[in-house]
Amino acid sequence: MYRSRIAGIGANVPENVVTNYDLEKMMDTSNEWIVERTGIRERRWVTQPTGAAELAFPACLEAIEDAGVEKKDIDFIIVATITPEHPMPGTSSFLQTLLELPGVPTLDIRVQCSGFVYGLSIADQYIRTGRYKNILLVGVEVQSVGLNLTTEGRDVAVLFGDGAGAVVVSRSDDSSEILSTHLGGDGRYAKELWCEAPIGYKSPRISKEMIDQGKHYPKMNGRQVFKHAVTIFPKVVYTAMRAQNWTIEDVDLVVPHQANIRIIEALAKKLGVGLDKVYSNIHKYGNTTAASIPLALYDALKEGKIKKGSNVILAAFGSGFTWASAAIRW
Repeated sequence: MYRSRIAGIGANVPENVVTNYDLEKMMDTSNEWIVERTGIRERRWVTQPTGAAELAFPACLEAIEDAGVEKKDIDFIIVATITPEHPMPGTSSFLQTLLELPGVPTLDIRVQCSGFVYGLSIADQYIRTGRYKNILLVGVEVQSVGLNLTTEGRDVAVLFGDGAGAVVVSRSDDSSEILSTHLGGDGRYAKELWCEAPIGYKSPRISKEMIDQGKHYPKMNGRQVFKHAVTIFPKVVYTAMRAQNWTIEDVDLVVPHQANIRIIEALAKKLGVGLDKVYSNIHKYGNTTAASIPLALYDALKEGKIKKGSNVILAAFGSGFTWASAAIRW
């Protein structure tokens, strides 16, 4: 059986920076309120019609170059997103076209904030079994176009940003390795963070009444999400650590999903470490859902917080509820 590793990484975010002060002009909120409760100071939003595949494309090219492979070497494409261009086909089909890789199999997965780590687990299994050699894994979201930018929607709208991160998962020929991945979920809490408007069970799928009631916008029970996040995040980190017989001292960096700085601070406290060991860039990107972990990985690498041989844990929790973690030797 082969071993897998993250061979290359890339990122792309829209140029348009939306600050909390910009949001003050759209809804009844304030910079102080947002920073205190979320840690977010700005986020990136698209300014013109841009699909998830278009946003992801530059990140993919960068990841492929960083991996030292050619486009033609990519033999499988996985895209994690909750903001596809259309109900069908998936974003991965449009991305495959942009990459000019006809014939390469594509897969969309929708696991919300846990999507990237779920995708990493899928890629890891395919590499280990020898089915594929170089898998392009993408986390991408264009969330700004689907937010309620009024005071009524402020609890959700201030959180989310647009962005894309991509990695190439390849066979490992050295000490670098995706050591283990761990997945979980509890659908009893599916409606605590969801979009109520139906796609496949109601006729008509959506009506004027639903739109008037804002059922096409995401809704969140913030207290329930926070309560479960601060409980589950440490558990998934410890699950990954136990699989490798690591203590927290063996871990060089924890890279969690960037949901909320209060959740990240609570995770660090429960792990008994400072924020220097639990990475965060939420202040500049907000919550980018499936893109948040690859964007955080990208920045952590650029800042020198992850080096060759570093022991890294990825941790995610999100809508569903779903959760996931991964132990990686970089």
